[in-house]
Amino acid sequence: QVQLVESGGGLVQAGGSLRLSCVVSGRTFSNYVMGWFRQAPGKERAFVAAIYWSTYYADSVKGRFTISRDNAKNTVYLQMNSLKPEDTAVYYCAAKRTGGDYYIAATYDYWGPGTQVTVSS
Repeated sequence: QVQLVESGGGLVQAGGSLRLSCVVSGRTFSNYVMGWFRQAPGKERAFVAAIYWSTYYADSVKGRFTISRDNAKNTVYLQMNSLKPEDTAVYYCAAKRTGGDYYIAATYDYWGPGTQVTVSS
């Protein structure tokens, strides 16, 4: 059973930074495509970033957010800089075993419980 646990969320002022972490249980972490999604109140879950051999970003975060992974630590990170109030959401880490369709939440096999990020203006 693969389990994902996010950490690093919190309250930050606009223009500030946060670094989210997601630790994944299991021995085959390096084989997974890892993604970050977010869900704001009243909105659908939206793609933020993904990483496998390459990295992929939503247009709304390109240039501000950076996704990275440490396969030795079974951990994926999301460095978030220049945060805006519209970045406020619950952020979810997700994993899947197949490539492609990085932007589609339904293609991911495993999800973490989420971590709240709140950006004040």
